[in-house]
Amino acid sequence: MSFVEVARRGRVLEVTLNRPKVNAIDRAMSQDMGRAFALLRDDPELRCAILTGAGERIFSAGWDLKALNQGDMALTNWWEEDYGEGGFAGLTENWRLNKPVICALNGLAIGGGFEIAMSCDLILAADHVEFGLPEMPLGIVPDAGALQRLPRLIPRNIATEMFLMGRRMGAAEAAHYGLVNRVVPQADLMDVARDWADRIAAAAPLAMQSVKEVERAIQGLPLERAFAAMRSGDLPVYRAMLSSDDAREGVAAFVAKRQPDFRGR
Repeated sequence: MSFVEVARRGRVLEVTLNRPKVNAIDRAMSQDMGRAFALLRDDPELRCAILTGAGERIFSAGWDLKALNQGDMALTNWWEEDYGEGGFAGLTENWRLNKPVICALNGLAIGGGFEIAMSCDLILAADHVEFGLPEMPLGIVPDAGALQRLPRLIPRNIATEMFLMGRRMGAAEAAHYGLVNRVVPQADLMDVARDWADRIAAAAPLAMQSVKEVERAIQGLPLERAFAAMRSGDLPVYRAMLSSDDAREGVAAFVAKRQPDFRGR
């Protein structure tokens, strides 16, 4: 039985975590998530995805600590175990996925659940959502993405406070720091996420995917080197976009004042 529900809605893939009570993720669930995002990556008809959780209380509490305690999951060098494509939860180390993923946070994003959210490209949060990293009292650290990503997304001292003190951050504060794109009422969460996904799916696929490919390649580079990396780096999607039929179609449609017909080539 899979606790990862996968549904197609036109050109959008919707992935829902549904493992009561807290959507804790063990290896099998992580592998299922990896397969879902591999489908998104490989199917040319799919343009983007929405990731959310069932219910209104919790998005995910991250690692399945019961499985860890029972010895079903390792702690030492845990990353060497098979968590499926894309690393933990299929997203935290997915360096080949160029299609955007919108995280629609329906509830608490705790520990690894917070790390999953940060690995998405856009984050929508219901207004009651809170974020937290409770690893320190457990004698461990959030090393599946929080230590790596959070200080890049919010002020370093605030990230350090969350690491060391374990305090929670509400959705409004997260929006203040730019950690989430928008806070919406719970009842509107999926409507907004689907509107955003449809708008992304209507864009030229190669141009849309180039954004992630290029951004990943130039992240952290000085400005001059970032330009050089775009000009001469190994960026196959970006190169294909520059000479694509879609690029010509977009310009022609603009001049003709009509809607473009993008084909992804």
